[in-house]
Amino acid sequence: MTLNIDAKLNAAAARAQVKLRAKAARLGGKALRNEVLDELTSWNPREFIAAFQRWHTGSMSLIHLNVLMLLDAMGPTSMSRLAEALDVSVASISGIVDRMEARALVERRHDEADRRVVLVHPAAGGRKLFADIDERRRAGLAKLLDELSDDDLAGLLQGHRALRSARKKFADTMTARAVPGTKLLAVETKK
Repeated sequence: MTLNIDAKLNAAAARAQVKLRAKAARLGGKALRNEVLDELTSWNPREFIAAFQRWHTGSMSLIHLNVLMLLDAMGPTSMSRLAEALDVSVASISGIVDRMEARALVERRHDEADRRVVLVHPAAGGRKLFADIDERRRAGLAKLLDELSDDDLAGLLQGHRALRSARKKFADTMTARAVPGTKLLAVETKK
């Protein structure tokens, strides 16, 4: 006898959707949205910092993690842009990058288009750190998900896919409204 996992998940997702629609009808749109918002924000920053400290037992500072996250998001970045993004002086970011470079987390390279500009790139150690964090995060989440029923898993999957779609639409809208060459958004005026 073969199990059709997709059919079971689809059926569970359909049941979860019916339950959510019934709850939405009882609560009304904003109340349900606020309940979901409460759940999504229930993991506070202190828990993230505590988890991070457990994962690396003090071998990595939060400023180093911030630099790596910025490089991951922005790609290779100049020292002045990193300093601005972290709200520190260029002298401070220079010292931070020196220490990170000594630990093989980042490396400095001259920009190919303008050799005067030095860009900070993630190095093998920084990429490995993110891989380790992802692996530990996935293992922890897997343990939590093992506690959920198939119906709960199907509903969670459906919700996360919808949230990802909404996040993409929002990002596309913000990108379309951005003023070229700045961090500002174009202001829409009514005529």
